[in-house]
Amino acid sequence: MSNSMANLRRKIDSAGDLQSVVRTMKALAASNIGQYEQSVLALADYYRTVELGLSACVRTSDPARLRRSDRKPHAGSATDPVNAIVFGSDQGLVGQFNDVVADFAIETLSGMPGDVQVWAVGERVHARLADSGLRLMGLFSVPTSVKAIAPLVGQIQIDTEAHGAREESARLYVFHNSPQSGAVFAPVSQRLLPLDGEWLHKLAKVDWPSKISPEVMGADRQEDRRADTTTLRALIREYLYISLFRACAESLASENASRLAAMERADKNIDELLENLHGAFHGLRQSSIDEELFDVVSGYESLSVRGN
Repeated sequence: MSNSMANLRRKIDSAGDLQSVVRTMKALAASNIGQYEQSVLALADYYRTVELGLSACVRTSDPARLRRSDRKPHAGSATDPVNAIVFGSDQGLVGQFNDVVADFAIETLSGMPGDVQVWAVGERVHARLADSGLRLMGLFSVPTSVKAIAPLVGQIQIDTEAHGAREESARLYVFHNSPQSGAVFAPVSQRLLPLDGEWLHKLAKVDWPSKISPEVMGADRQEDRRADTTTLRALIREYLYISLFRACAESLASENASRLAAMERADKNIDELLENLHGAFHGLRQSSIDEELFDVVSGYESLSVRGN
């Protein structure tokens, strides 16, 4: 009896320690969600600035270039390379977070013609993608803070450019989970390259914030468009940077939301387990007390009979 009570006490103590860890992880996940969501909101003004810069370049481009940009993107041929970046997680306890984005990326990429090359951000999603047979080109560690996102994005840009992701015919896609309401997230994808012609056409018609028409410095001569091209390339590089940064931040916000939901379920399960363990412990203790009282009463009655 005493051994059973000791075992129950150890289980109660272990469950209590585990619940403390779970609640700490819940607090960290809730805190992280806020900082990653704030980082996405902070990109809005910078993205608007880059968008206006691209609009200025498109407005001052020669008609031939605009006509080429206005073409609808082709579906891709068997010779066009396809480069994809998939954001996942390094750690577990995130529910179906990695499976959802990996399945979405696999289904989307499997229907594309061309040589598919994939870079994974996160060991968990990397393992899931490797099982599908996709050609994996690299693995990046998931950043643990907002400050660590910028170095990661820079390294991704270097690695993808080294494998021809910036070639004119190359296509570059990014896959990640995007936070929805509450702890809900959904997998999304975005084609970063080549730039969408319809999008560029809309940029050319966007309302300029001032009455003065924009112009690119040094690109006023029709016979020399090098300054225009240099500026356009720099803005495209910033556009890619912002897009990758936002994808990473949204993925991290979704990861922490998924972890928060998983920890909430674990906390609820531990509460139920502790309630059952405490009930079993108190029932066992009461049974032990009842047995001791029964022994005392039986002994008293036995002595009373002998005295008579």
